Amino acid sequence: MKDTDANVKGYAYSADALNELEATLSVDRFATYLAATGADREAAARLYTWNTAICAAFYGPLQALEIAVRNGMHRQLAKTYGVDWYDNPAAGLNHGANGKVAQARTELQRDGYPLDPPHIIASLSFGFWVSLLGKGGFVDRARTQRANYEMTLWRPALRAAFPHAASLNRAGAHTPLDFLRTFRNRIAHHEPIFHRHLQQDYQNILTVMSWTCPHKQSWMQAHCRVPELLALPPGDPAVRF
Repeated sequence: MKDTDANVKGYAYSADALNELEATLSVDRFATYLAATGADREAAARLYTWNTAICAAFYGPLQALEIAVRNGMHRQLAKTYGVDWYDNPAAGLNHGANGKVAQARTELQRDGYPLDPPHIIASLSFGFWVSLLGKGGFVDRARTQRANYEMTLWRPALRAAFPHAASLNRAGAHTPLDFLRTFRNRIAHHEPIFHRHLQQDYQNILTVMSWTCPHKQSWMQAHCRVPELLALPPGDPAVRF
């Protein structure tokens, strides 16, 4: 093996280093990378490094998308149901959504923040916003009444949150965002993503962003490292996180 292949930014994968890396990551976590590299420990470490780098690169686009979608949805719901639309019974939020709003209030109060709309909106998870594009689910814990998000949220408000998407329906908005929700959660929980169709994940981010704000999509593409890293194999000296 060439010296340049054995070193990444001057770092050599010695036996002691590999032992410590495997121990600190945990045997179970490292096993995923070993399985993908034919039990080659150095190749597994390089793959883990690449996975870390690509996760870091995806953070920016996912953050930009989440904020754009959240704010766009909030603006349209506020126009229809008032700035505190989440408290308006006419919005017809289901039991789960109401519970998440209540949880946001509790956490803000605990941390000494105001319980005003800007703080509540910012405290609601990406999963909350994606769920508003679903069918609705049950309104009450007893499961006796169903919410109808098509009629209370999508048609009067949320379809306008995607102004640049021609003929987009509720299910068409929900599906890619729900995939991106699970993708985001894998990254947030430090899980492997190297086995995913990452080019398609990136394209999904660009597509949804183009529905909401095309100029922000162009800004994101101009600053994003995802395409650069997707072109690099694990172990390339240019891989950085």
